[in-house]
This record gives sequence, C-alpha cells and structure tokens, in this order.
Amino acid sequence: MMDADTLDNKSEIRKEAFVDVIIPVYKPDVKCKLLVERLVKQSIKPNRIIILHTVEEVSGKSLLAPNKKTEDIMDYVMSLNTSGCKIQRFEIKKSEFDHGGTRNYGASLSRAEILVFMTQDAVPADANLIKYLIEPFHDPRVAASYGRQLTMPKSGMIESYTRRFNYPEKSYTKTLDDLPELGIKTYFCSNVCAAYRKSVYDSLGGFVDKTIFNEDMIMAAGMIHEGYAIAYSAKARVYHSHVYTYIQQFKRNFDLAVSQKQYSHIFSTVKSEDEGIKLVVQTLEYLIDKKQFLLIPDLILQSGFKYLGYKAGKNYEIFPLQMRKKLSMNPSFWK
Repeated sequence: MMDADTLDNKSEIRKEAFVDVIIPVYKPDVKCKLLVERLVKQSIKPNRIIILHTVEEVSGKSLLAPNKKTEDIMDYVMSLNTSGCKIQRFEIKKSEFDHGGTRNYGASLSRAEILVFMTQDAVPADANLIKYLIEPFHDPRVAASYGRQLTMPKSGMIESYTRRFNYPEKSYTKTLDDLPELGIKTYFCSNVCAAYRKSVYDSLGGFVDKTIFNEDMIMAAGMIHEGYAIAYSAKARVYHSHVYTYIQQFKRNFDLAVSQKQYSHIFSTVKSEDEGIKLVVQTLEYLIDKKQFLLIPDLILQSGFKYLGYKAGKNYEIFPLQMRKKLSMNPSFWK
C-alpha cells in the first residue's frame, strides 16, 4: 500500500473542490440532525446537501414518516438551508428504495466534481471531514476515498476493536497491485462516508441498480480494475457504530454473502473468509491481553452467528422466497 502522504499533488481537482453531499434518509433521528448541523459548518462547505427521504406509502399516496418527532427533525434539518450550503429534499417511495439505484438518483441531480455519500447515522467528528475526505483527489489516480469510522461511547469493547481493525489510524491508497496482499480489502470502501470523482463514477455507470448490499465495494472493484486507486483517509472521521443482536449479525452477514454471490464475477476471485478469521483471532488476542475474559463468549457467539449468516447467504438460492425474507435484514429486496 502507498502512504497517502507520498501522493503526487498534481490534479485537475481544485483546492476548493465543487462538492455535493448525498444522504439517503429514513425516519431521521438525532444523529441525522447532528450530521447536517456539522456539514453546514465544515471548513470546506458542500455546495449542496441532497437528502433522499424515503417515505411511507398509504393507499398509493406518499406520506412523511408518521412519527411527529422525526417530522420535527426533518423540519429542523431543512431550516439549516443557507445560501452558502443549499439543502434540498427529494422523496423516495419506500417500495422503490434501492441501495444503488437511490444513490444513483441523487448523483443524477448533481453537477459537482466530487460526490460525497453518507448515511444518516454518520456524525462528522469535526469541521474538517470534507477537507480531508477530498484531499486524496489531488492525485489524479484516485477515483474514490472513504473516511475513518469511530465508535460511539456505548459501543462496547468488541465493536470498538472491530472499527480500529477496519479503520486504522494511518491513511493509505489501494490499487490493483495490492490485490495479492490485501485480497478483498483492496475493494473495501464504505458509503457510510465516501467520496467519488464524478467523472469516473459516471464513466462506470454509477452504482449497480439492484443490490442488497455492497454497492460501494462493487463500484470500488470496478474502479480498481480500470486502473484507478481507492484512498482511505484516516483524518476524515465520523462517529458511526452499531450494537447488533446475534440475529441482526446473522441477517447482516446473510445480505453480505448474497451480494457477493450475485456479483460473483467480482468476489469469487478473492476470499473474504480469511479476513473474517483474522479479525476474530486478533480480537480474541486483544480481549485476552486486556484481561476481558468475560467478553470471550460474546465474541464466540457473535462470530458464530456471522459465519452462519454468511454461509446461508452464499447458499440463498436453496431457500424459498419467504424464508429469504426472514433471513435478510432487507426483506423488501426480495419483492
């Protein structure tokens, strides 16, 4: 891997790059409020914040989320609209939401040089998120960059270590040359907080329109194989973590494996199990080193449910449709 600090600084991307932020939103909560609050205060402000608001449908008519608290949050978010950072909201019917297709719609509304995609629960750690997220684009090889995810205070030791494993403190870039060493991590990129050079994004046709998961990694793999680089910018930091139950871990990994199976031309040539085993072993060593022995059964159970979900997802075709819906975190995908 090449250290990001050694990158060539020649590029057509200007220092004050033209940036739009695209955020799919469904039933926004306080994290979404904090996200937009901090985006409009960035040292490099986005030109526009494009909110793709998934709404419920009743009798063929679209309605805002019925919970008044979420309506109040959305009203507050829209009130942050200023001439220096325009906020626009577009409705998406829940039945039409797609991880790739919905984001493509957002991208079609933008004429920015760089597209930043975020999820509604990713909270910028400081005012320099966009500055550091777009910094790698000064290297013309870089087609995408993604930021570092920090855990929330109540995430727990296992989740905290997992985030540090996947999002280390040092920045780097990845190219096709890294595939033999890094394997599937060469393609790793996360739309929790990621930026894309729009010219390359458009040339590759945007995200795949029908995927249950991994639209970001599928795009990153396409960029890698076209000769571009993917940058990890450790200084671009967001708070983002989850506390999943064992069943949720199963379902999430079921969806992960389904996406890998459906796009086997990308994922069949690299093994993801090896990276998973490496994470479990290193987490176990970390817990032992910290004398957190009571957390080891939890790690074993988490890992077991993840593995079972992954294996089920790899063989999803043997399950009837209704069973797939029950096993999935995204049952609407199976309509």
